[in-house]
Amino acid sequence: MTSSQQSIQQFIHDLPKAEIHIHLEGAIQPETVLKLAERHHMLAKLPGADVDTLRQWFTFSDFPHFVTIYLTIQDLLRTPEDFALIAYENGADMATQNIRYRELTVTPYTHTDFQDKLPIEALLDGLNDGRLRAQRDFGVEMRWVFDVPRNLSFPQRDGRTYDPRPADKTLAYALKGRDSGVVGLGLGGNEVGAPPEPFAHAFTIAKAEGLLSVPHAGETMGASSVWGAVRNLQADRIGHGVRASEDPELLTYLRERQIPLEINPTSNACLHVYPDMAAHPFRQLDDMGLLVTVNSDDPPLFNTNLLREYEVLAEQFGYDESGLKRIARNAFTAAGVEDDVKTRLLAEFDEQT
Repeated sequence: MTSSQQSIQQFIHDLPKAEIHIHLEGAIQPETVLKLAERHHMLAKLPGADVDTLRQWFTFSDFPHFVTIYLTIQDLLRTPEDFALIAYENGADMATQNIRYRELTVTPYTHTDFQDKLPIEALLDGLNDGRLRAQRDFGVEMRWVFDVPRNLSFPQRDGRTYDPRPADKTLAYALKGRDSGVVGLGLGGNEVGAPPEPFAHAFTIAKAEGLLSVPHAGETMGASSVWGAVRNLQADRIGHGVRASEDPELLTYLRERQIPLEINPTSNACLHVYPDMAAHPFRQLDDMGLLVTVNSDDPPLFNTNLLREYEVLAEQFGYDESGLKRIARNAFTAAGVEDDVKTRLLAEFDEQT
């Protein structure tokens, strides 16, 4: 490693950072997976009982493998104490990367209506306990986006036969959780066969109640998905959104309204949204004046973290320290945290950079 590479890595580490697109369940480290499996006597569900084996298992190979790991992790989350653990250890991870704020996506419906049907009150208690202890011990701020598992709303997988219950229940959970750090309603899952438009009923209420609308769009589907999110879900931010690059009119719309994009370069490459970083439009979108942020999505499952994503910006897209600082500030600007906390975080960022 050259001295210039070491210098940029140190700059990235020291830079105060915010992250607004990361899935709590997908951010659990192998060490924590092992703790959860031991806690619930479920080691047989894992490929081995040591961390090194789990790290190898976590190494991304293809989408079916990714789904297998994700579902296994979900199955290990069974009690309020489990959610407290993963929230707290997420805070510890933030501290190691100098991440001051994270907005984490959680999918409560898959825990309250499947498996052992954990009551939403218990899930919220666990999340909030871990969040507040991490705030106390590490000085980090976490907030939650509760997202609708879009594919469960289309049991026929035809994009037409729509079941509103996942959205209605997730909305109710998000409203109940506002005092526990919930700031937004999201829409996750595979966009294919699950367009955003039918979910408008839930997002209209969420917006009226003061929650952010933060759907995934423009990842596995093209610009039409982003149009559906901004027109029908009144999106405040777009999760991913990179395929807006395919529609000049949409790019103008997003730029004029400064609707933030939550971009995840390594995730996009792993999931073959783009064949490689050379084809990725991050720099193009930024140069056009869109409000872009960089994020890690499901970091251990894609063999990355937020530090690495900033290194990608430097190594692959040619960002210097000034550009990295500007992108980092974008994430604080786009955050859905309460105004007083955002003002404090931005003031600290400006003072320290």
